[in-house]
Amino acid sequence: MFPADRPRRLRGSAAMRRLVAETSLEPRHLVLPMFVADGITEPRPISSMPGVVQHTLDSLRKAAVDAVDAGVGGLMLFGVPRPDDKDADGTLASAPEGILNRGLAALRAEVGADTVVMADTCLDEFTDHGHCGVLAADGSVDNDATLRRYVDMALAQAESGAVLLGTSGMMDGQVGVIRSALDEAGHIDTGILAYAAKYASAFYGPFREAVGSSLQGDRRTYQQDPANRREAVREVDLDLVEGADIVMVKPAMAYLDILRDVADRSTVPVAAYQISGEYSMITAAAQNGWIDRDAAVLESLLGIRRAGADIVLTYWAAEVARRLS
Repeated sequence: MFPADRPRRLRGSAAMRRLVAETSLEPRHLVLPMFVADGITEPRPISSMPGVVQHTLDSLRKAAVDAVDAGVGGLMLFGVPRPDDKDADGTLASAPEGILNRGLAALRAEVGADTVVMADTCLDEFTDHGHCGVLAADGSVDNDATLRRYVDMALAQAESGAVLLGTSGMMDGQVGVIRSALDEAGHIDTGILAYAAKYASAFYGPFREAVGSSLQGDRRTYQQDPANRREAVREVDLDLVEGADIVMVKPAMAYLDILRDVADRSTVPVAAYQISGEYSMITAAAQNGWIDRDAAVLESLLGIRRAGADIVLTYWAAEVARRLS
């Protein structure tokens, strides 16, 4: 009359649960996305992402040291130029004096020996139309013209000290052309973190404030349709063939099925990006007293790891790394 199988035996104490835990979350799994802005004299809060700021070069260095001391696995840097410095081709994205390249150089000098410095290799922050590439005469994003700009940007980032380049623009062939250009220029040790399955998500909203986006329209002609699953596998396979060193799924929490598919298939490490909207939802719910913030943050990250991510980009990286340590 009593159950023969009693799974609860393995849940009876914290020590037992720790012993049999199938998934771990460690500081080294976490990457901190950071924003550095031109033309500001002190960190500027991002209203839709409480607790996250646009950094000055000085505050960027300090925050980077704090994050590395906490044990994070890496830092992913995004640049925010002055609005008047944007143009149709995103010229400052590849200029040594551009804010992203100056920020990369600062990170490399400050913490480059102790962590993995990563760069966002995309034009959207630097274009006056806010798209991730160069526009054709009809207003569409010109894939192949954009690839030429990505090559310029990638070489500038490698020269500035980036160890991994985050190819986030979702242009066809972007990994291949960047890999070839890096190799030809002698940057054979600079890796590519391919945003292989990046979806046109509604959860990017706060990020657009964070980078001062000038986007007109949407990005549905190049980012993936949220309805599609098989398409993600095709994108990942192409990036692997072209030389990706790491592949990433973005967003994370609404795409855990995609993440599992990619993890089951990939021959290289798999990353996932817990994006701005995911951060802001949990933060807002916690501020309203609806959920336990610290528990929800850890549960969300553990779920992403359980679904197959070797690496998780999250705005909580430094905080959680300190807690885990």
